[in-house]
Amino acid sequence: MPLWLSREDVNRLLPMDEAIAAVEEAYALLVQGEAVQPLRINMATPDGSGSLLAMPAYLGGPVQRMGTKLVTLFSANPAQRKLPAIQGCFALFHGEDGRLLAVMDAAHLTAMRTGAASGVATKHLAREDARVVTLFGAGAQAETQLQAVCAVRPVERALVVARRQDSAARFARRMSQALGIPVEPAQDVAQAVAQADILITATSAHAPLFQGDWLRPGVHINSIGAHTPDARELDDVTIRRATIVTDLSSACLSETGDLVQPIQAGLLTREQIHGEMGEIVLGRKPGRTSEEEITLFKSVGLAVQDVAAGHRVYQRARAQGVGVEVRLE
Repeated sequence: MPLWLSREDVNRLLPMDEAIAAVEEAYALLVQGEAVQPLRINMATPDGSGSLLAMPAYLGGPVQRMGTKLVTLFSANPAQRKLPAIQGCFALFHGEDGRLLAVMDAAHLTAMRTGAASGVATKHLAREDARVVTLFGAGAQAETQLQAVCAVRPVERALVVARRQDSAARFARRMSQALGIPVEPAQDVAQAVAQADILITATSAHAPLFQGDWLRPGVHINSIGAHTPDARELDDVTIRRATIVTDLSSACLSETGDLVQPIQAGLLTREQIHGEMGEIVLGRKPGRTSEEEITLFKSVGLAVQDVAAGHRVYQRARAQGVGVEVRLE
């Protein structure tokens, strides 16, 4: 019988090291042609007050699995109904016979696989001695972003830039305690950028967050915001200076203004994209080639990551006897 897994269950069953391993596997299978990922479906309500997104994917490899993440977005919920603006679940199926294996909360799953994506990129692209992180954003995604880079590099200090100083201060206190390193609100944005060995942008910004000439040689950038063609986190100078790696180039070149706008302006060509993360993972293309190189990982998020991470959760749930079995027939 399939398992019902709560948010608390997913929290306990998906530590960051497991999430990173799952996402790394997904990237490799995607490049090897052992994954299927259709375009996500976005259905709006008739009055435009909300929408339902469906993100299906299939992963082959040693175990065939497939799944769909269903997410609703109702922006008025917090103010009008005291409900989250974004809610969702993930359904996991057996890839050989179609059996429903599990239904689980999607909030923590999404946060962990998004953080893990940057963890994989940092593992393969950042300098081995990277110790200072500068993070733009103090929301839900920021937490797992910082956790992930600390899992793969010897981070000693982190600086946080947020629109509200009180949000940055609360985030800094919470993450300092969780990670055991100094995490501080940045007092000067330019200095925070210039000090970074790893720079993370996890925002909903529609305009660049910093000037590209502030970047120090050798920095690695994880950019996970800017999911629409009219949104940007990075300026043209950053794009020109960086070696660019994507999670999936076809998606990034149609969905994110960080790449769409420079291409439209004639400042970047598709051929200048170095490659996809799966190619780096498999060694088909080199990662970092020098200590001075500026590397950029641009991610828009992929359904194959949900399937890989969701399957890890399911395997661990079965092994540990976690979850509630449900009968549907």
